[in-house]
Amino acid sequence: FYLFVSIPLYSVRLVDGGSRCAGRVEVLHRGQWGTVCDDDWDMRDAAVVCSELGCGEAVDVLGNAHFGPGSGPIWMDDVDCSGSESTLKNCRSAGWGKHNCNQTKNAGVICSVRLIGGLRCSGRVELFHGKTWATVCDADFDQQDAEVVCRELGCGAPVEVLGAAAFGRGEGQVWTKELLCRGNESDIHSCETSSKLKHDCSHDNDVGVVCAGKKTDIVRLVGGSSRCAGRVEVLHRGQWGTVCGDHWDMRDAAVVCRELGCGEAVDAVGNAHFGPGSGPIWLDDVTCSGSESTLKNCGSRGLGVNDCGHGKDAGVICSGVRLVSGSHCSGRVEVLHGKNWATVCDADFDQQDAEVVCRELGCGPPVKVLSAAAFGRGEGQVWTEELQCRGNESDIYSCPTSSSLKDSCSHDNDVGLLCAGEKCINSLSCISLTLFVCCLRLSISVCLSFVRLADGGSRCAGRGEVFHRGQWGTVCAEGGTPLAAVVVCRELGCGELMSITAGNIPGSGPIWMSHVDCTGSESTVKHCGSLGWGEHKCKHNDDAEAICSGMFHSCLTPIIRWLITLNINISHFSVYRINFIEVCDLLTYILI
Repeated sequence: FYLFVSIPLYSVRLVDGGSRCAGRVEVLHRGQWGTVCDDDWDMRDAAVVCSELGCGEAVDVLGNAHFGPGSGPIWMDDVDCSGSESTLKNCRSAGWGKHNCNQTKNAGVICSVRLIGGLRCSGRVELFHGKTWATVCDADFDQQDAEVVCRELGCGAPVEVLGAAAFGRGEGQVWTKELLCRGNESDIHSCETSSKLKHDCSHDNDVGVVCAGKKTDIVRLVGGSSRCAGRVEVLHRGQWGTVCGDHWDMRDAAVVCRELGCGEAVDAVGNAHFGPGSGPIWLDDVTCSGSESTLKNCGSRGLGVNDCGHGKDAGVICSGVRLVSGSHCSGRVEVLHGKNWATVCDADFDQQDAEVVCRELGCGPPVKVLSAAAFGRGEGQVWTEELQCRGNESDIYSCPTSSSLKDSCSHDNDVGLLCAGEKCINSLSCISLTLFVCCLRLSISVCLSFVRLADGGSRCAGRGEVFHRGQWGTVCAEGGTPLAAVVVCRELGCGELMSITAGNIPGSGPIWMSHVDCTGSESTVKHCGSLGWGEHKCKHNDDAEAICSGMFHSCLTPIIRWLITLNINISHFSVYRINFIEVCDLLTYILI
């Protein structure tokens, strides 16, 4: 006789959401489908489900049986995915069938398609196929398909379907099927498809779409002087709520600034710096890697799960100015206005405005304001307000503005700026100096940084200190890892980490960072994770210290490594450091 066994394609499914890519999460275990509890359920968990089902990116993560209560066993609770798992069953949890939930707390997910190379509601159409994103052939994509894509992304009706790689050529594969949407489907995965394309396509034929509406932001900054500074608020289930400042750091802030198109993060603040919010506190203990496309994709305790009050609301300050077409510290001045960068009229930009721009970019004082599009004509709009900086503001958004320009300007009048400092590696800023010594012309660069090693006899050795809110403060060694010191040595251009200690050179003033958690790839230690600015339970006897290889010239590096292998603490040799360096300099001179 014949035995037919039906084996499901997936061990996870989405139910009662109108398509196979949205709904209540259910997992197959021991031959039976069961639900997942929403405790600690977040966007990283949702991302694994969407990827596993071939449904693209996670758009939203839902709880409280948003898609209706399920039945049968509750298989998973306290799910904790890293986001890289191939299946939800590989994520950590309380254990199969172990939970403290009922079916009214079932977890749900909504997945999506994406538009690339344009604005949020326009771009090259890409569908998740297998485990990679695939472009779509323009000859096999019509108005009905566009209707579904724009609707699914919350971007209104389609305005135009663009062929011939209007938003640039994609990479990877071109989707091998033809979409046959009727136009009334809720998502692209609900559309029928043909088994193969009618046309032979390449990336020169990648289709793009322009939708009428603007996709609604799911994060915003409130209570600051601009849309790029303020209290962080997240939209969830139709309601705006705040983010708790516990463990809030520069990596989290970087995700917010990038998501809003606001440039780089300048500061991450807590304790309701921009005033307390109201309503729900949606996120707590946020842990971003810094590469996420949206704050909701970062790890957290779970949406709505917190032990905070609004007195601890998190805030962010992003940089709203940039210099273009020159070097890092020179170029055409552009200010972020709304969602777009705008140039500034030369007739309405003076030395005080220049002081603020150069300061905000960490480029020292201004050298010269250049008019008449000295760094080339910009594109887009010219800023319609006049800056009226006093010159002592910390950032451009702190400057008053007039309601309109005094002069009628075009891009022929785009202002440029040359600052004294020349940005170096990472967060460093360098001031170039020319000295004449004994008839020799010497060019040197003095580097300024937001991080330093102090009182160690060299700029590459000493107590770790960070510049924050106009004041230097120390870093607590408690809970930190050697990778933090590795980042500091690299940030200062001081080579490799040689030794780490604590408490030998206690500092004073604020202790800015504690439990510093770096991956080792950060460009500055300020981008590493921590408990949050000024959050610690330390004393200055816990101040972290480091010695980098740049402390010594190359001729001594092997000797220092040998001392370290003998467990000899080279931080005690401070008296001899100058002599060491003189010996190296002498050897170098003789060799030359």
